[in-house]
Amino acid sequence: MRKSRQTTRSLPLTLRLVSAGIFASVLAAACFGQSSSRADEQLIIVDGSGTGPVFDGIGAVSAGASSRLLIDYPEPERSQILDYLFKPDYGAALQHLKVEIGSDVDSTDGSEPSLMRTPSDQDFHRGYEWWLMEQAHQRNPRIVLDSLAWGAPGWIGNGRFYSRDMADYVADFIEGAEKTYGLNIAYTGIWNEKVYNAAYVKELHSVLISDHLSTRIVCCDEYPGRGADQWQIAYAIKKDPELARAVAVVSVHYPWTYNHVTTPEIARTLGKPLWSSEDQPNSGGGPYVSRDWSYGGRLLARLYNLNYLEGGFTATEIWSPITSYYNILAAPGSGLMIANTPWSGHYKVQGAIWATAHTTQFTAPGWTFDNSACGYLAKGGSFVTYLSPDRRQWSIVIESIDARLPQTVRIRLAGGLHPAVVHVWETNGTKTFEHIADLRPVHGALTLTIDPESLYTLTSTTGQGKGTAVPPSAAPFPLPYADNFESTAIGHSPKYLADQDGAFEVRPCRNRAGNCLEQMITIVPVPWGPLPDPFTLAGDEHWTDYSVSTDLEVPNAGVGTLFGRIDSADVFEDGKALYPAGYGLLLRSNGDWQLISTAYHQATRVLAQGEIPQQPNQWHHLELRFDGSNIAAVIDGRTVASTADSVHTHGMFALGSNWKRVEFDNLQVEPRRSSGSAEQKRQMAGLPSFLVLTAKRWSL
Repeated sequence: MRKSRQTTRSLPLTLRLVSAGIFASVLAAACFGQSSSRADEQLIIVDGSGTGPVFDGIGAVSAGASSRLLIDYPEPERSQILDYLFKPDYGAALQHLKVEIGSDVDSTDGSEPSLMRTPSDQDFHRGYEWWLMEQAHQRNPRIVLDSLAWGAPGWIGNGRFYSRDMADYVADFIEGAEKTYGLNIAYTGIWNEKVYNAAYVKELHSVLISDHLSTRIVCCDEYPGRGADQWQIAYAIKKDPELARAVAVVSVHYPWTYNHVTTPEIARTLGKPLWSSEDQPNSGGGPYVSRDWSYGGRLLARLYNLNYLEGGFTATEIWSPITSYYNILAAPGSGLMIANTPWSGHYKVQGAIWATAHTTQFTAPGWTFDNSACGYLAKGGSFVTYLSPDRRQWSIVIESIDARLPQTVRIRLAGGLHPAVVHVWETNGTKTFEHIADLRPVHGALTLTIDPESLYTLTSTTGQGKGTAVPPSAAPFPLPYADNFESTAIGHSPKYLADQDGAFEVRPCRNRAGNCLEQMITIVPVPWGPLPDPFTLAGDEHWTDYSVSTDLEVPNAGVGTLFGRIDSADVFEDGKALYPAGYGLLLRSNGDWQLISTAYHQATRVLAQGEIPQQPNQWHHLELRFDGSNIAAVIDGRTVASTADSVHTHGMFALGSNWKRVEFDNLQVEPRRSSGSAEQKRQMAGLPSFLVLTAKRWSL
């Protein structure tokens, strides 16, 4: 037995449960507590000899560049964040980590680097998913690692995802994790939220076997409502024995529809685990919301229980573990916690972390569900019980999120369960993952009053804890900002720049001394979703008046771009847009230039255009200046355009290209000497608000 780090407090036990209510129809995988003979009590029997499927765990999906900024955090804050996510008995204690197999193509909030950009190229050090898996494994050697591709490099199958090339590419990723980092990727998927191809599933299975990899296939990670039933794989497995042998786990994304899980009966009879392999508390539609207790945490408390009770899912994976991407990108706030200002070290531990901890800190993959002690509370709420493999330990997670009145439950222990003490943990609007009581069963039973809108764990285990690290205060993106790319390692991305398509990496300059930032991808990848031209962005969404400049060298048939006042870079807002929403200065290899305004769902407006003399391998200096509605474009020190436009009043900056190897150097951003609000000036200067004493005109 592990010694609890919590101080035992003798408190009268007032437990409150949350629920989704009593469902009229009983699904095959649902489990139910026993009814009590007393009208005012509900009896739950926790039976050490109870039966149920194996619990496969709760985890999160690092994909779509959702973890991009985390690696740029300073210490000790970076380690603190990782502890809150992965360290057992500290925070979320995630039991699974699924990562994207990158392909240099936008996969929601950016593009993740490919391990093979050509058939002969192989680099297992690109990107941050290897590092994240390594850090997670260091904290929890038992963590289950998964992988899944969103897109593919353009050379794969001559542009065809479902090909032998792609099967080999996935196997190379798995082998690279094992040989380079000592990591075992236990599972891999097919193609994120795309209709599966049975022949490819079988081919991938064959390649994994021939390469002597123990990795098993999860299929097929399909999203509801995209032209096909996400459960079609279940029907196909029934008809195809070879496909059945290839698929180890049947998985779907966002299985909730109209507040119910729609798992068909055929899927429940396959004899295979069912996973909700990407999920969120707001699944089924609606805006992405904060994962704090007031919304996201409460909904996760329901979701984890109901995914099993309603859907028969033995694992749930949340996208994403952390919001470590800029707010103007798609789906802001998707993570269990937030860390997207690495320059400040600030992060936020949200209620979603503790809603997750109520299951993960008291169970482990390999435990089993006790179907005799799973079900719904009479006045709203649900309960799910887990048994350890040796049937000596148990935990029951009770939620009463939808309940409006207190209710009483009586828990009776049977089947050889005789704990001397039952430990009780609680989270609600006033308590956050608190160890509120240690109770001694009387004649093997406990009677509890369950408060509404709360989450509880009752357990025979010990050792759980609540992390104590406290982050520094938030701070705006630092200005002035400059990067000549000399301090970034060759082949890596500079701090704070987040690639949105393609890959921007530091390389030795082709035609000048020192290092440059180069867009590396010349063969358009096989996309997962929208396909804008490559760009990489950073900065502060609140910036208004500033200048941004860079040197650039544009190769033959190339286009170099410099953007400012980007107020949206959500690729799903307009799937056909080549650029983010803002102002851009474009320079083509023939010397043609344009100053443009881009906005989603609107045609690109050309504000000015012209031509400059151009020689092969010639470097140019581009600059955009923003002063209120006045916009100036400067090339090689000469103002080539000065105009007025007020469509974009604030936003971030970006460097971009077409699918050519454009180079950049000497990136610089400076505030302009203009009037503005005190808050604007504080943002621009990076000063705390109490130092901004006036809103009058200022100078640097």
